[in-house]
Amino acid sequence: MPRPSPQAVLLVDGYNVIGLWSYLQETRDRDGLEYARKALVEALVNYSAYKGFDTQVVFDAQYQDTRGYCEPVTNVLSVYYTDFGQTADTYIEKACASYSRNFSRNSPRLIVATSDRAQQLTVVGYGAECMSALQLSYDVESTANCLRRRNKPKKKSSGRFLADSIDAKARQRLAEWRLGQK
Repeated sequence: MPRPSPQAVLLVDGYNVIGLWSYLQETRDRDGLEYARKALVEALVNYSAYKGFDTQVVFDAQYQDTRGYCEPVTNVLSVYYTDFGQTADTYIEKACASYSRNFSRNSPRLIVATSDRAQQLTVVGYGAECMSALQLSYDVESTANCLRRRNKPKKKSSGRFLADSIDAKARQRLAEWRLGQK
Protein backbone atom coordinates (compact mmCIF):
# COMPACT_ATOMS: atom_id res chain seq x y z
CA MET A 1 0.00 0.00 0.00
CA PRO A 2 1.53 3.36 -0.97
CA ARG A 3 2.33 5.79 1.80
CA PRO A 4 -0.01 8.83 1.90
CA SER A 5 1.58 12.19 1.24
CA PRO A 6 2.63 13.94 4.46
CA GLN A 7 0.74 16.86 5.99
CA ALA A 8 4.07 18.67 6.27
CA VAL A 9 7.80 18.18 6.08
CA LEU A 10 9.42 19.00 9.42
CA LEU A 11 13.13 19.81 9.47
CA VAL A 12 14.56 19.79 13.00
CA ASP A 13 17.87 21.43 13.90
CA GLY A 14 18.89 18.62 16.25
CA TYR A 15 21.60 20.19 18.38
CA ASN A 16 19.65 23.44 18.69
CA VAL A 17 16.70 21.50 20.11
CA ILE A 18 18.93 19.41 22.41
CA GLY A 19 20.43 22.63 23.78
CA LEU A 20 17.01 24.08 24.61
CA TRP A 21 14.93 21.15 25.93
CA SER A 22 15.76 20.81 29.63
CA TYR A 23 15.47 17.01 29.82
CA LEU A 24 17.66 16.63 26.71
CA GLN A 25 20.24 18.98 28.25
CA GLU A 26 20.24 16.84 31.39
CA THR A 27 20.55 13.66 29.34
CA ARG A 28 23.43 15.17 27.34
CA ASP A 29 25.26 16.33 30.47
CA ARG A 30 24.69 13.07 32.37
CA ASP A 31 25.00 10.40 29.66
CA GLY A 32 26.53 12.10 26.63
CA LEU A 33 25.47 13.52 23.29
CA GLU A 34 24.65 10.15 21.72
CA TYR A 35 21.97 9.46 24.36
CA ALA A 36 20.53 12.96 23.95
CA ARG A 37 20.26 12.41 20.18
CA LYS A 38 18.48 9.09 20.74
CA ALA A 39 16.08 10.67 23.25
CA LEU A 40 15.22 13.44 20.76
CA VAL A 41 14.58 10.93 17.98
CA GLU A 42 12.41 8.79 20.29
CA ALA A 43 10.38 11.85 21.27
CA LEU A 44 9.78 12.74 17.63
CA VAL A 45 8.80 9.27 16.33
CA ASN A 46 5.25 9.14 17.71
CA TYR A 47 4.79 12.89 17.28
CA SER A 48 5.64 12.66 13.57
CA ALA A 49 3.39 9.67 13.00
CA TYR A 50 0.47 11.25 14.86
CA LYS A 51 0.80 14.61 13.09
CA GLY A 52 1.38 13.06 9.67
CA PHE A 53 4.75 14.81 9.30
CA ASP A 54 7.71 13.58 7.28
CA THR A 55 10.37 14.51 9.83
CA GLN A 56 14.06 14.98 9.17
CA VAL A 57 16.29 15.55 12.21
CA VAL A 58 19.55 17.18 11.13
CA PHE A 59 22.78 16.95 13.14
CA ASP A 60 26.06 18.71 12.40
CA ALA A 61 29.03 16.60 11.51
CA GLN A 62 30.99 19.81 11.10
CA TYR A 63 33.94 18.66 13.20
CA GLN A 64 33.82 14.98 12.25
CA ASP A 65 35.87 13.85 9.29
CA THR A 66 33.01 11.84 7.76
CA ARG A 67 30.73 11.95 4.77
CA GLY A 68 27.15 12.95 5.34
CA TYR A 69 24.57 10.21 5.50
CA CYS A 70 20.90 9.57 6.15
CA GLU A 71 19.68 7.04 8.69
CA PRO A 72 16.00 6.11 8.26
CA VAL A 73 14.41 5.43 11.66
CA THR A 74 10.79 4.86 10.60
CA ASN A 75 8.83 5.51 7.43
CA VAL A 76 8.08 9.05 8.72
CA LEU A 77 11.37 9.96 10.43
CA SER A 78 14.96 10.10 9.24
CA VAL A 79 18.15 11.35 10.84
CA TYR A 80 20.63 13.28 8.69
CA TYR A 81 24.27 13.78 9.58
CA THR A 82 25.85 16.54 7.50
CA ASP A 83 29.09 16.34 5.54
CA PHE A 84 32.40 17.30 7.11
CA GLY A 85 32.57 21.08 7.39
CA GLN A 86 28.82 21.54 6.81
CA THR A 87 26.52 22.84 9.52
CA ALA A 88 22.95 21.78 10.11
CA ASP A 89 21.96 25.37 9.31
CA THR A 90 23.54 25.14 5.86
CA TYR A 91 21.89 21.78 5.20
CA ILE A 92 18.47 23.12 6.24
CA GLU A 93 18.89 26.28 4.15
CA LYS A 94 19.77 24.21 1.08
CA ALA A 95 16.77 21.95 1.68
CA CYS A 96 14.50 25.01 1.96
CA ALA A 97 15.94 26.52 -1.22
CA SER A 98 15.38 23.26 -3.08
CA TYR A 99 11.84 23.04 -1.70
CA SER A 100 11.17 26.61 -2.80
CA ARG A 101 12.36 25.91 -6.36
CA ASN A 102 10.22 22.76 -6.64
CA PHE A 103 7.14 24.08 -4.83
CA SER A 104 3.71 23.29 -6.30
CA ARG A 105 0.12 23.50 -5.11
CA ASN A 106 0.26 19.87 -4.02
CA SER A 107 3.46 20.29 -1.99
CA PRO A 108 3.15 19.73 1.74
CA ARG A 109 3.96 22.53 4.17
CA LEU A 110 7.60 22.92 5.14
CA ILE A 111 8.27 23.61 8.83
CA VAL A 112 11.70 24.26 10.34
CA ALA A 113 12.14 23.72 14.08
CA THR A 114 14.95 25.88 15.45
CA SER A 115 15.38 28.74 17.88
CA ASP A 116 18.25 30.24 15.90
CA ARG A 117 16.77 33.62 14.91
CA ALA A 118 19.01 34.12 11.88
CA GLN A 119 18.09 30.65 10.64
CA GLN A 120 14.38 31.37 11.15
CA LEU A 121 14.57 34.56 9.07
CA THR A 122 16.47 32.79 6.29
CA VAL A 123 14.07 29.85 5.96
CA VAL A 124 11.00 32.11 6.07
CA GLY A 125 12.54 33.85 3.04
CA TYR A 126 12.32 30.51 1.23
CA GLY A 127 8.66 30.09 2.16
CA ALA A 128 9.04 27.73 5.11
CA GLU A 129 7.20 28.06 8.41
CA CYS A 130 9.14 28.32 11.67
CA MET A 131 8.65 26.63 14.99
CA SER A 132 10.88 27.39 17.97
CA ALA A 133 12.53 24.55 19.84
CA LEU A 134 10.37 25.29 22.89
CA GLN A 135 7.21 25.39 20.79
CA LEU A 136 8.16 21.98 19.39
CA SER A 137 8.72 20.73 22.94
CA TYR A 138 5.24 21.84 24.02
CA ASP A 139 3.68 20.35 20.89
CA VAL A 140 5.48 17.01 21.35
CA GLU A 141 4.43 16.84 25.03
CA SER A 142 0.85 17.81 24.21
CA THR A 143 0.69 15.11 21.55
CA ALA A 144 2.14 12.51 23.94
CA ASN A 145 -0.48 13.43 26.57
CA CYS A 146 -3.24 13.19 23.98
CA LEU A 147 -2.03 9.74 22.91
CA ARG A 148 -1.83 8.57 26.55
CA ARG A 149 -5.40 9.74 27.21
CA ARG A 150 -6.67 8.15 24.01
CA ASN A 151 -4.98 4.81 24.70
CA LYS A 152 -5.81 4.69 28.40
CA PRO A 153 -8.10 1.73 29.03
CA LYS A 154 -11.52 2.74 30.23
CA LYS A 155 -12.63 0.72 33.24
CA LYS A 156 -16.35 0.17 33.26
CA SER A 157 -18.10 -0.68 36.46
CA SER A 158 -20.34 -3.69 36.46
CA GLY A 159 -23.22 -1.88 38.16
CA ARG A 160 -24.57 1.48 39.13
CA PHE A 161 -23.36 1.49 42.75
CA LEU A 162 -19.95 2.55 44.03
CA ALA A 163 -19.47 -0.85 45.64
CA ASP A 164 -19.77 -2.47 42.20
CA SER A 165 -16.64 -0.67 41.00
CA ILE A 166 -14.28 -1.98 43.69
CA ASP A 167 -12.72 -5.41 43.84
CA ALA A 168 -14.22 -8.28 45.85
CA LYS A 169 -11.55 -8.24 48.58
CA ALA A 170 -12.08 -4.54 49.31
CA ARG A 171 -15.85 -5.04 49.29
CA GLN A 172 -15.47 -7.88 51.83
CA ARG A 173 -13.33 -5.73 54.17
CA LEU A 174 -15.83 -2.87 53.98
CA ALA A 175 -18.66 -5.27 54.85
CA GLU A 176 -16.68 -6.55 57.85
CA TRP A 177 -16.08 -2.99 59.10
CA ARG A 178 -19.74 -2.12 58.62
CA LEU A 179 -20.79 -5.13 60.68
CA GLY A 180 -18.15 -4.40 63.34
CA GLN A 181 -16.29 -7.66 62.78
CA LYS A 182 -12.87 -5.99 62.59
